[in-house]
Amino acid sequence: MSDRLNVIAVSGSPNHPSKTDTLLAAVIAELGSKRPLNARSVRLSALHPDLGATLQRPGASYKVAEALELIESADLLVVGTPVYRGAYSGLFKHLFDLVHQDALRSKPVLLVATGGSERHSLVLDHQLRPLFAFFRSLPLPLGVYGTDGDFADGRIASDALSARIALAVQYALPWLTAHRAGRPAPLRLSA
Repeated sequence: MSDRLNVIAVSGSPNHPSKTDTLLAAVIAELGSKRPLNARSVRLSALHPDLGATLQRPGASYKVAEALELIESADLLVVGTPVYRGAYSGLFKHLFDLVHQDALRSKPVLLVATGGSERHSLVLDHQLRPLFAFFRSLPLPLGVYGTDGDFADGRIASDALSARIALAVQYALPWLTAHRAGRPAPLRLSA
């Protein structure tokens, strides 16, 4: 087993570049500053319209099949989505509908979302955690949510959001270490 963490960032944004992409990149950079990793991305913006035309996995295009294989082979998923009317988009959900139901079992997932205002921040706990609970994956203890006001000129412009990213990665590290070593997840967070 390589000591480098195989991290796949999944961006549910239909646009590239986007605030979701920016936030995912910041989380990956922070994680990379703490652990050696190989990071790759899967972007909905690059999969459309192939993904929308895929009704079943056996009929998937090469691009969609490759994205699914990347997601299923990750040591860690960092999954981000913009919020649409209180939830992730249908196309984001469709991507995960094509993932094998056992492929993400016990896989750590760091949850990320962006939205227009704070009122959508519960998407992390009320939409994304249940989705990954279905897969029996391991959503990490702290997610990261950014609002429109946290970004300027395609960059993170909020010290509070930067601190939240650092804290989410700090909380994730003991879980990732335990997972890679085949040990049970820690019962409490180390701060």
